[in-house]
Amino acid sequence: MMQKRFKTREVLVGHVGVGGDNPIRIQSMTTSATRDVEETVSQIMKLADAGCDIARVTVQGKKEADSCELIKNLLLQRGYTIPLVADIHFYPPAALRVVDFVDKVRINPGNYIDKRANFTRLEYDDAAYALEVQRIEEGFAPLVEKCIRLKRAMRIGVNHGSLSDRIMSRYGDTPFGMVESAFEFARVCRSMGYHDIIFSMKASNTLVMIEAYRLLVFAMQKIGWDYPLHLGVTEAGDGEDGRVKSAIGTGSLLLDGIGDTIRVSLTEDPWYEIDPCQRLQALGLAYHQVDFTRRCYQKPLSRPVTIQKGLPLHRDGSVYLAVSQEEILQESFYEDIGCVMQLGSLKKTQGAVDNLMISGDLTSGSAREKLQLLKKIGVASDVVTHVRADAPYSWDGALESSPSLLVLHLSFLQMPLARDFFARLEMQKLQIPIILAYECDKEVEDLVIQASAELGALLTEGRGEGVMICGPYSVDQRVSLAFAILQGCRKRSSKTEYIACPGCGRTLFGLQEVTKKIREKTAHLPGVKIAVMGCIVNGPGEMADADFGYVGSRPGKIDLYVGKTCVEKNIDTEIATERLIELIKSYGRWVEPEAHTSVSATVS
Repeated sequence: MMQKRFKTREVLVGHVGVGGDNPIRIQSMTTSATRDVEETVSQIMKLADAGCDIARVTVQGKKEADSCELIKNLLLQRGYTIPLVADIHFYPPAALRVVDFVDKVRINPGNYIDKRANFTRLEYDDAAYALEVQRIEEGFAPLVEKCIRLKRAMRIGVNHGSLSDRIMSRYGDTPFGMVESAFEFARVCRSMGYHDIIFSMKASNTLVMIEAYRLLVFAMQKIGWDYPLHLGVTEAGDGEDGRVKSAIGTGSLLLDGIGDTIRVSLTEDPWYEIDPCQRLQALGLAYHQVDFTRRCYQKPLSRPVTIQKGLPLHRDGSVYLAVSQEEILQESFYEDIGCVMQLGSLKKTQGAVDNLMISGDLTSGSAREKLQLLKKIGVASDVVTHVRADAPYSWDGALESSPSLLVLHLSFLQMPLARDFFARLEMQKLQIPIILAYECDKEVEDLVIQASAELGALLTEGRGEGVMICGPYSVDQRVSLAFAILQGCRKRSSKTEYIACPGCGRTLFGLQEVTKKIREKTAHLPGVKIAVMGCIVNGPGEMADADFGYVGSRPGKIDLYVGKTCVEKNIDTEIATERLIELIKSYGRWVEPEAHTSVSATVS
């Protein structure tokens, strides 16, 4: 029988084992200045009390490194043995100093030896590139030697947003380049007999993140490596969207038995990251008990689907909704499904559902009148064919009827059965559009994590043309989650997307407050991606996927970006949000708030 979890070796981080037969570990990171020892200790204690297994702090220089000694000692005095991790970028001397006081060091291969990328293409022949690799070994070896001597662990943590110009010039800004970036440093470790390493392959783009980890697993299997994996989506944002993106990326991998330790990076106080981590941890554990063999390490499918004219489908991913008469009669119903009444006419917004399916009979004349209006604007249509993932005996009968559209119903732990259903479609060469209907009756926080992970696993593999959320939740919650999942899977952009970092000791402004302010002023811009980054460590790289970027450059100052290009520097924080809006307007991406109504619901 195929192994239920990608088997890795155990690496000890302090007294906490990662990998091997250990449970999935939960991590987070402080947002305080590391020099503020008392505040940092307070945050770590709060994290530990919430259920965090491993805590990370940022270490920019030697003063922060020295603070880690005080932090570690104070934690022990107060009875907290939670392992401490130092996060290093750009400055190897800080790593060599702090390794005396912490349990693990995280280094970023993109900037530990190489300079910060400026996205310049460099030309190397094989001999010149070999010299560059030798330079890395010479600069990295002292840290490895000290980790061996002190029995410290290390995370080789690749970020898609901070790959070096050298790696991107040779391998591209790609998941393959991310894997090779990690392997360059891992080879140095192995050549010195050091194996207490953990890998991570983080990105804000869920598709890039998922593919990078799967490529890493494939590459390790091919050469017989078995190092533990730390999972996470960077700059996921906050609220429901941040949880959805994290669950899509991290959850999709956990469902396939990939991952030994996780973090959900939210632009919120760090202890709020623990609850979604615990829900993902429970989801991963539940899937480890499932006896199935359809593990998916391959690239997404290219599944051409013929969409017949007149079907209520959106080309980038559809949202379906099953509603009762009671819900139709609610005063806010039109708004909840993404429609607005303007001058007596009903209109769809970009956040409107694509099809309604009525559950039960309509006895109310008002409900029938509303439904007729919705049919006129193409939101309600006839009943489609339904099939259940847990009823394989019925699949052939449903497929033999040659339906033009199918709704596939699945619930908790049934994602593997849904994969089997799509395998049946592929085997019979059927190109039927499929709406994935997820049924859940748990608390809404579980719904968000489970639906995002299980539907996200299918959608990011190219399985499914739309989603429908079912269960005892309000209409606006079901609609909001469906759209968030499609957007998190990089399919349909129906609202403004925020690539916002969680913050750390490097953050140069009030990240949570600024993100909230920017969201309030720009949330009506569907299809626009805005990055809000506390500093420039990952900023320019992660913002390559954003349209506009707001980045802390020094205390009280902000730089504005369009893509990877900095277009305005050293703007006072007091006026930076308005300058961002002016920048968006200058590129023709602005609409007035009154011209668009969006549907949103937040899980806090």
